[in-house]
Amino acid sequence: MQIKGEYNIPCDINSVWESLNDPEVLAQAIPGCEELERDGDNAFKANVTLKIGPITAKFSGNVKLQDLNPPYGYTLVGSGSAGNMGSAKGEAKVVLAEEDGGTKLTYDVDAQVTGKIAQMGGRLIQSTANVLAGKFFNKLIEIISGEKVEAEGTSSSRILIYVGIAAITAVLIYTLM
Repeated sequence: MQIKGEYNIPCDINSVWESLNDPEVLAQAIPGCEELERDGDNAFKANVTLKIGPITAKFSGNVKLQDLNPPYGYTLVGSGSAGNMGSAKGEAKVVLAEEDGGTKLTYDVDAQVTGKIAQMGGRLIQSTANVLAGKFFNKLIEIISGEKVEAEGTSSSRILIYVGIAAITAVLIYTLM
């Protein structure tokens, strides 16, 4: 599954970069995050519980950051499992750029989801992804700026990949689909 999108974050690029690499910030911003911690250099492990339609799933997984280019981006590679509910693995390219006094975050995700969650159907998964992405970005902006601000995005599926591959640095960007 390919997912592409972008968000305009009204914060400077260095603040966004630092926040996307801070486990404490990410744990607060990722919906349903129960635990998120570093697992060596440039790696995270996480436990996240999500409700997707009638299914509640607890994901455990790992994400590794590759191709680091601070503060302009990196690639997230990870996998996660929700036991008999399914699993996810994937890769997300995250690019940050200074734009109009803020930061434009662009992502390109390639993910594979299996099990009961994959059987839920694209529309339900997409709808859940949109809600989770909005919550993630709004909370991230609130943490960085100290103000409640509505994030703007062209596609919000990305957060599910974070969650699905259990992480997220996200980054964002974190999204599972």
